[in-house]
Amino acid sequence: MENVITQWMNNLLRLLGLTPEEANRFDQWVIIGMIIGIAFLADYACRLILLKVVKKIVTKTKATWDDILFDEKVMTKLCHIVAPVIIYFLFPIAFPKNSELYTLILKASETYIIAVTMGFVVTFCTAVYFVYNENEKYHDRPLKGLLQTAQVIVFFVGGILLVSVLFDKSPASLFAGLGASAAILLFVFKDSIMGFVSGIQLSANNMLRPGDWITMPKYNADGIVLEVTLNTVKVRNWDNTITTLPPYALVSDSFQNWRGMHESGGRRVKRSINIDMNSVKFCTPEMLDKFRKIALLKDYIDDTENKLMAYNKECGVDDSVLVNGRRQTNLGVFRAYLEHYLRNLSSVNQEMTIMVRHLQPTEKGIPLELYFFSISKVSVEYEELQADVMDHVLAVIPEFGLAVYQSPTGADFRSMKN
Repeated sequence: MENVITQWMNNLLRLLGLTPEEANRFDQWVIIGMIIGIAFLADYACRLILLKVVKKIVTKTKATWDDILFDEKVMTKLCHIVAPVIIYFLFPIAFPKNSELYTLILKASETYIIAVTMGFVVTFCTAVYFVYNENEKYHDRPLKGLLQTAQVIVFFVGGILLVSVLFDKSPASLFAGLGASAAILLFVFKDSIMGFVSGIQLSANNMLRPGDWITMPKYNADGIVLEVTLNTVKVRNWDNTITTLPPYALVSDSFQNWRGMHESGGRRVKRSINIDMNSVKFCTPEMLDKFRKIALLKDYIDDTENKLMAYNKECGVDDSVLVNGRRQTNLGVFRAYLEHYLRNLSSVNQEMTIMVRHLQPTEKGIPLELYFFSISKVSVEYEELQADVMDHVLAVIPEFGLAVYQSPTGADFRSMKN
């Protein structure tokens, strides 16, 4: 076939006026030029026709994934494979297989085919990443690490194939040689391999997603996860600094993920205030009459007082001594008030735990803890709710005859001296 085409071109050049010596000198080069022209013409036609056809089909569909997957950049990379493939298969027509130029052009074509194919595969993998990243189901998964892993594998395999073409070595023998030097490769790519394995564990166990709020004091990380890549996990801290963590650190060490709080019905508030134990006392009838005027306590005071009176009467308690029987205390009434107060706040989740309790008494008084959940998880609104509740608690404590414990200051000592 090669000889027939070469002879035909030789005869054509003679008919055009070239001498036999000139025809023998230029016939192969003319065929090479024609092959290159055909290759680039096919590349242009492929881009012109294929891109238009694909674009028309994609625009008619309602789905958005095909717009990304069959993007112009991806299809252009695919079309670039056509030209070197045509040159690779048609080039033997111009030169005999045992010539040096034939071997050189063949290697160049194979090298270009491998390089262009690698570029297409990488671009296609990137498009697949964007498709899944825009999907709400996979938007918060660490997909970028998997993309980088796929890209590393593509470049690794492509590099082996390029070396095998350039040095006339079998890819199998190169892979076997790499197997012998696996220890060195593991040492060189240790971080990438550990990052890849850790990324799979983080994704499979749903331990971490972009957008999660995590806390890891060991690495001074306290903020939102920006992205999870093959070798790094970027966290934007609340002071707008960026902390970079190795993925395997999140698997081997302990960290706190606040995603459960965001997915739940509320964010917990757990605050306490120390009550001076010397201010705790039994309620007198005058105190109870005063407490009945508080709208939140009227029904509670009446119901509780009726129950206690019935109990004391049933047990024959001597009311002349306060310690006999059961009686209400100003601290108990204050706890009831705080619970009713929290249950009437619209910003508190009423379906989750609401509790006002005592903690272990200390030399600084008896801690009274408020335990409830804010509906809003936004930090500003959450902190405002905490502040409003504690402001109210501090302001209302004297109304119940209670006192807050506070360590004496210099002003206290000066007032005592005066």
